[in-house]
Amino acid sequence: MNLALFDLDHTLLPLDSDHEWGEFMARIGAVDADSFRKANDEWFAHYQNGTLDPVAYLEFALGNLSRFPRTQLDEMHLQFMDEVVKPAILPQAVALVKKHLDAGDLVAIVTATNHFVTKPIASHFGVEHLIAALPVLDDAGNLTGKLDGTPTFGPGKIVHTEAWLQRLGFKLDQFERSYFYSDSQNDIPLLERVTDPIATNPNDKLLAHAQARGWPVLNLFADGHAQ
Repeated sequence: MNLALFDLDHTLLPLDSDHEWGEFMARIGAVDADSFRKANDEWFAHYQNGTLDPVAYLEFALGNLSRFPRTQLDEMHLQFMDEVVKPAILPQAVALVKKHLDAGDLVAIVTATNHFVTKPIASHFGVEHLIAALPVLDDAGNLTGKLDGTPTFGPGKIVHTEAWLQRLGFKLDQFERSYFYSDSQNDIPLLERVTDPIATNPNDKLLAHAQARGWPVLNLFADGHAQ
């Protein structure tokens, strides 16, 4: 059995689910559109530039979620999936995940986006295992606005992936082949730890790093074939 890890946003999805969730919340009137969009765009720019404070961002995102009871959040997320996420999912992304699942690989999505936003998306791809930023829940299952533990961002992806594997009785280094697909330079720490790093729809910074290291580049949304 091999290990196959996938980033989510701009890797399997041709969008950023966290940013799109914010846009969706503004569009349906759940938050003040102007002020929220301004803040949402500023956080997204920090992420793209590699200057994001992941704890501060997650407390911003989770804080907005905590304003709503869980039942209402779940209803909004069903609408978000139908209107935003499902129409954006491309067959070649589904096929790539399915290839690893059919091969019997241990498959996980490893994302810096929070668990609430990403769990239904992972389920739609048929992926059972999700490593994502965990919100603190109260006794009724409502989000408190706080982050549980450390962010699944940058080197944090290694920490959380190794902890997840340990719970399953595995170690990262024991797999004959371990794949990680990602689009971002923020994921270089975990890309450097696997046997098969694959720069997938890479941004300019990751593309330059991948070319210097001789990693394969997969333009999944362009043609579905490695270069």
